[in-house]
Amino acid sequence: MPAPLNAENLVRAPKVLLHDHLDGGLRPQTVLELADLTGYTELPESDPERLGRWFREAADSGSLVRYLETFAHTVGVMQRPDAVQRVARECALDLAADGVVYAEVRMAPELLTAGGTPIEEAVEAILDGFRAGSAEAAAAGTPIVMGSLLCAMRQNDRWEEVAGLVVRYRDTGVVGFDLAGPEDGFPADRIPAAIAILDRAGAHRTIHAGEAFNIASIKSALDGARAERLGHGVRIIDDVAADGTLGPLAQRVRDEQVPLEVAPTSNVQTGAFPSLAEHPVDRLHRLGFAVTMNTDNRLMSGVSASSEFTDVARTFDWTWDDVQTVTERALAAAFTSDTERKRLRDEVLRPAYAQLREG
Repeated sequence: MPAPLNAENLVRAPKVLLHDHLDGGLRPQTVLELADLTGYTELPESDPERLGRWFREAADSGSLVRYLETFAHTVGVMQRPDAVQRVARECALDLAADGVVYAEVRMAPELLTAGGTPIEEAVEAILDGFRAGSAEAAAAGTPIVMGSLLCAMRQNDRWEEVAGLVVRYRDTGVVGFDLAGPEDGFPADRIPAAIAILDRAGAHRTIHAGEAFNIASIKSALDGARAERLGHGVRIIDDVAADGTLGPLAQRVRDEQVPLEVAPTSNVQTGAFPSLAEHPVDRLHRLGFAVTMNTDNRLMSGVSASSEFTDVARTFDWTWDDVQTVTERALAAAFTSDTERKRLRDEVLRPAYAQLREG
């Protein structure tokens, strides 16, 4: 008999995480302690449990704008390199404890410079924290491979600078480039010179698209930024008819198996879909799209990689086959070497899922 597909066993199952924001995953206690250390006085609560609840309730408003406002507090306490390093170290430890064996965690380094930290030092602090956390996790028997994605903010004009940092640090832990921030009015091809920097270096890129805006942002990400993956990408469902007939863009995304970095709880919180039951994650998966499962912002959404799988599996009657398929799909889409990918697939993922099927 297979092991029950429940929360406890999903923590045991090895998982691959492609879409998780560093500034969206802080521990509430860490937010409070860093606020004290850095002199940040704007927090709405002084107790870790109440603060965690405040973040979830503020995020659970059905508004992407309100959701994004919560980041003023997490970014506010991350304006020193030592604070950034601590947050990155704890991120690696928390993901490893949840059974994540490979993670790409993203951050916009330009958001860490308001206190005077040079942008290069912000990137180095992220990488130092990931290395420290990974080493501690391995020593504890929960090894994890951490990669960093550097975001440029769509509404700002530092795209070329961030693209340059991706190229500069790609041999020391930075695995790719991302565009984050408002999709509407800020297309992915707004600053072609930044995309040219990535193209010349053969650097990886994943682009936020099709989260809160329509499929035009998906087309812009694919054609304008040559995105290899789509951050969220769930609005591709707007190009799918009720009978499952695919429109031209949906056909392209499915045929090319463009990975969708789906984060169901976050999408419900920001109002993209009214409930998990009405979220298209299962429909896209059944139609053959390259769906992967992600957390987006663990603090704001009150989720983990395991809880996302648990909720989706319960809602849509997923089996271990579904969980493994989505996980292996994420690994195939990871910005890592073929050697690392093969090692994780053959030595970590497949033996663990075979054991879970055997009970």
